[in-house]
Amino acid sequence: MLKVPEHQVAGHLAIDGKLGPLVDDSGRFYKPLQGDGRGNKELAFYESFSSDTRVPDHIRKYFPVCYGSQLLEASNGSGLLHHLVLQDIVSSHRSPSIMDIKIGSRTWYPEASDNYIQKCLEKDRRTTTVSLGFRIAGLQLYEGKESGYWRPGRKEVQSFTVYNVRSILRRFVSSNSSIGNENSDCSFAPSIYGGSAGILEQLLELKAWFEDQTIYHFHSCSLLILFDKESVSKGSASVPEIKLIDFAHVVEGKGVIDHNFLGGLCSLIKFVSEVLSDSKESSIKDCVESEKPGICTDNGNCQ
Repeated sequence: MLKVPEHQVAGHLAIDGKLGPLVDDSGRFYKPLQGDGRGNKELAFYESFSSDTRVPDHIRKYFPVCYGSQLLEASNGSGLLHHLVLQDIVSSHRSPSIMDIKIGSRTWYPEASDNYIQKCLEKDRRTTTVSLGFRIAGLQLYEGKESGYWRPGRKEVQSFTVYNVRSILRRFVSSNSSIGNENSDCSFAPSIYGGSAGILEQLLELKAWFEDQTIYHFHSCSLLILFDKESVSKGSASVPEIKLIDFAHVVEGKGVIDHNFLGGLCSLIKFVSEVLSDSKESSIKDCVESEKPGICTDNGNCQ
């Protein structure tokens, strides 16, 4: 049985008779092939990427698994339509907090029409795309069984300033992330952003590849950050993940480094690093000011 994704935070939603992606219970995500050749280009990218021996194995984990395409009934009732069949990234997470971040200081592709470029330019300038090299395209924060998820609307997300982006990155890994709380504690930053398997290390591994790879240029692609906040809140382990998605505008690199994507990735790394650093300083300060003397370890935890 196909259904509307419960945890989709950006892109076209299959609601109110609109065309959008669907999921099933086996962990697969069905994305309608977009018109104007974009869908076929994305399918071609996945086919090329999966067989390209120049892509290191340790980099492939940052891309969804593609199972080809399938003819399915479209979500808007328009009839049969080819869909990309992809790994449902969030299916293994019980209560995922998710952030969709569009990477790059420009989001149009080289062959785009003047009208398309102008449309992208206007959006890039009124968001943080130009100023930061990335923008938050959508998110949901799990705030508990009673509160559920906080999902800001599209207009609110597009109005995020640099200050808002910094605040969201802090709130994303905070135990007190409820609306109206301006003092995010970032208590989950060491376990989600930090550590050998944390978001920062994963971003740095991607960065190392983008500093060298000249195979592809990733225009208007997004990077998903997700983890199961309920598990972390209860003290259980939750392996944070990052995945790259949306490849309709990927073009050949032709031996040139993708500086647009790399620059945005470096900017995001800087912001995540700042949150992690602030959380460690806060933990050390808590130890010092505690009535009961404690010992602070290198990772910022107090004993």
